[in-house]
Amino acid sequence: MKAEIIAVGTELLLGQITNTNARYLSQQLSYMGIDVYYQTVVGDNLNRLKQAIELASSRADVILFSGGIGPTQDDLTKDALAEVLGRSIYIDPASMEKVASFFEGRDITMTENNRRQALVIENSHVLANSTGLAVGIAIEDKEKYYIVLPGPPKELQPMFENEAKPWLLEHVLTDEHPIYSKMLKFAGIGESALEDALIDLISAQSDPTIAPYAKEAEVTIRLTTKAATEKEAMTKLKNMEAQIRDRLPNHMYADQNISIEEQILLMMTGMKLTLTAAESCTGGLLMQNLTLIPGSGNVFMGGVVCYSNEMKEKMLNVPHELLEGENAPGAVSPEVAEVLADEARKTLDTDFAVSITGVAGPGSSERKPVGLVYVGLAERNQPTQVFELNIRGNRESIRVRAAKSILYRLWLRLSELQKESVK
Repeated sequence: MKAEIIAVGTELLLGQITNTNARYLSQQLSYMGIDVYYQTVVGDNLNRLKQAIELASSRADVILFSGGIGPTQDDLTKDALAEVLGRSIYIDPASMEKVASFFEGRDITMTENNRRQALVIENSHVLANSTGLAVGIAIEDKEKYYIVLPGPPKELQPMFENEAKPWLLEHVLTDEHPIYSKMLKFAGIGESALEDALIDLISAQSDPTIAPYAKEAEVTIRLTTKAATEKEAMTKLKNMEAQIRDRLPNHMYADQNISIEEQILLMMTGMKLTLTAAESCTGGLLMQNLTLIPGSGNVFMGGVVCYSNEMKEKMLNVPHELLEGENAPGAVSPEVAEVLADEARKTLDTDFAVSITGVAGPGSSERKPVGLVYVGLAERNQPTQVFELNIRGNRESIRVRAAKSILYRLWLRLSELQKESVK
């Protein structure tokens, strides 16, 4: 089953917005066993849009549209598709009632062009919009399947999940076994090194399939299988997961799609441990990522962004002779990383503390190269550990990788403590 995604909007062609919808839809379709062969971007032009639809219909079985169904005259997706299919287009009464109620409830005069958001094509299935006004549609025509979705991701994603996906399962994938998948998350290892460790499994894969995905400082593997029952699928997925875990026990931190920050908070919550942080070059990035997670206050007690030497001295008692002077190691040094971690832990009397100090760039600092970072890990009643990092990349990449790196070291230590508690 082949699919094509047609993203509609001149703003996409001009680079004014990023086409995140195509990525989302490609991922979702692949999980369902529908292969996306083509992605097309077309501007708000009726003739060019009709040409794109005709071409897609000649080479794909499922065609999905994002965008071009709003209230303005340049929202032409439904008009173009109706003309290509030779079907009429009309205002759906139920959808129109929702649009009208929206404006009445806010005591706003509805302009006539808003009626376009309730347009549907003859003999189409209406896809309700739970987060917006523009209604979507699904159509089967001559063994081709068309799904029309809104452009804003906050509208497109729930419409696909709640409306379009069930329609595809009912009308398109009727003879297919359901697809099941499982996410494995890794830290402290790059995509190429992970692939090298699993190359024989990846090369020989048939069922389950193994698909690595990399993002900044983390790698994800998606295991996917088809099976008649969930029990059968889970057996296959768990067998493959066990093989992968055996090869990378010090890097696979979760068997679900969560960040390393979430995993650490889960572990520390279960172990009743607390954490604080002292950040210099990362400017609070690590603390921000932790506190974005609900419930983080049970573990993360707080921290200090000690960007300047003055803050390091005043807030965390870093000796002046470590920071400045002819023979001082400087702010970017293992000595300072150790003191920052120690003092952060002692200040809030937490079980653990992490510290980060380094050169994020774009220029060097203290005659030290961009990408040189020291991270510290302090633990109650244990010697403080300091790790030297040499990170390549731009300023943001260095900051992200530094924060993830010390969290990886913390995860390793927490894993050791869990194993010791089981013995």
